[in-house]
Amino acid sequence: MSRTEPAGHPAVIELRQYTLRPGRRDELIELFEREFVETQEEAGMSVLGQFRDLDHPDRFVWLRGFTDMEARREALSAFYGGPVWAAYGPQANATMVDSDNVLLLRPSPAGRGFATDATDAADAADAMDARDPSRRRRAGAAAPDRFVAAALWHFPPGTHHGGELIQDGLVPLLRRTGPAPFAVLTTEPAANTFPRLPVRTGENVVAVLTSYPDENAHRRHLADTTAHPLVRNEILPAVERAQTAAPQLLRLAPTVRSLIR
Repeated sequence: MSRTEPAGHPAVIELRQYTLRPGRRDELIELFEREFVETQEEAGMSVLGQFRDLDHPDRFVWLRGFTDMEARREALSAFYGGPVWAAYGPQANATMVDSDNVLLLRPSPAGRGFATDATDAADAADAMDARDPSRRRRAGAAAPDRFVAAALWHFPPGTHHGGELIQDGLVPLLRRTGPAPFAVLTTEPAANTFPRLPVRTGENVVAVLTSYPDENAHRRHLADTTAHPLVRNEILPAVERAQTAAPQLLRLAPTVRSLIR
């Protein structure tokens, strides 16, 4: 496999949620972080974050990024057609029940992509730097003592009002009341350029990702935000009227080698 620079400023992001066979999550994480991190980046993508889902002991959540949809096609073709996946892919697949719960996302035009500095808050810079894979910890290091919250808001396909309420209304209040989200992402509407790996279609999602020192800090931030009169009286009621389902909160613990932490 020829070496290619990873996507340092990803404009296309996959949020992947895998349901695993009981008791095999640590097995997949060990294999993934040993064999699939640098090798995917050599194919031209960025491995942004790997997580244990704290609410589902058999779920592995991860994100990877690409510079655009064509780069995604080329990178995935190179990796999944290459020797590393041929050697270790069957072992990875043997741990999985389902790997098709995948959202194709892009940075919000009204928000921000992945944070790479501390312009909004110091915690945003601490969360990750997608341009600097050298910050990734080595295998065997202590896992980062951090908590990541990913809030997924669902709205009718083809509409913009709900997304605007999150991006222009809720996110600025989140920045004022606690750590700034390190990423605000929306559904990427382009067709899947690598159909060998399915993605969820017919979606209109806004994803807000924030890193915290611990879960108590997240609870305080959430309480302070929802107590704000503008959020309580205007923004959240409007979001509830616009959404198609209750928001989903992923409570995530970064793995040892996750760039997002």
